[in-house]
Amino acid sequence: MSTRLTFLALAIWLCGCTATKQQARMNSLKEQITTELSKQKGTFAVAFKDLKTGEELLINEHTSFHAASTMKTPVLLEAYKQAAEGKFSITDSILVKNEFKSIVDGSLYSIAAEDDSDQELHRLLGQKRTLYDLLYRMIIQSSNLATNIVIEKLDAKNVTQTMRSLGMKDMQVLRGVEDTKAYRQGLNNTATAYDLMVLFQHIAQGKAVSKKASQEMVKILLDQKFKDIIPSKLPTDVKVAHKTGWITGVRHDSGIVFLPDGRQYVLVLLSKELQDEPAGIAAMATVSEMIYKHMMR
Repeated sequence: MSTRLTFLALAIWLCGCTATKQQARMNSLKEQITTELSKQKGTFAVAFKDLKTGEELLINEHTSFHAASTMKTPVLLEAYKQAAEGKFSITDSILVKNEFKSIVDGSLYSIAAEDDSDQELHRLLGQKRTLYDLLYRMIIQSSNLATNIVIEKLDAKNVTQTMRSLGMKDMQVLRGVEDTKAYRQGLNNTATAYDLMVLFQHIAQGKAVSKKASQEMVKILLDQKFKDIIPSKLPTDVKVAHKTGWITGVRHDSGIVFLPDGRQYVLVLLSKELQDEPAGIAAMATVSEMIYKHMMR
């Protein structure tokens, strides 16, 4: 009996030592990240979660940011949710139009082609495209026109309601993009690093609508064209399913990182009030690299 108790005590002691070492490593990483970001003039938030161990690193995780195009991932999820409910099919066709109602007073506004990162869709006005095509453009090219067409179909209120049901307490989608009247009144889509981490965790674990829908969303997110933050300094055999976002002084990236050995982690990097946007982008890319190296030790 005494021998068994000795082994049990030893096992408990070893587990305690391992946990202490892991916490020390995480504290050191957090300090390094804070130091790196403090070199920049601006506000940053970081949310990291190892999906195998549950280990987290959080900095300003509940600070609210203008969501910019990170709100397009919740819109993607809502589209698959409503399709699963039988409201329509992802392969249904939708008319490509460029006239939308402001949430302020219902007045009409349009998306300027020269300000959209997907100008090709503007040349297809009056034609029809599948909902899937619009969702794909919305994510990989951050098409504002596609986003507004989709949001009009889904209703922004439904997007926010779905986020609440999945445990995202603060992020909200009020409207489409380029609604200048709403912007001037401070009626903006907002995001927190924590809520985006929760969102991508649901997708990564196959819990966003269904396993099949989650896999389809990941497949789209893997084709992201804008790669200057999370994937920027990672090896080419590391895959990232992610969505970026930017407006003046704001640069975001959020997604799932797939390591070659099969492990996955979620990483969200948000920023605002950046005085030097290229330097801010570079700093966040360095943070992504730091977390990758932490995972590979």
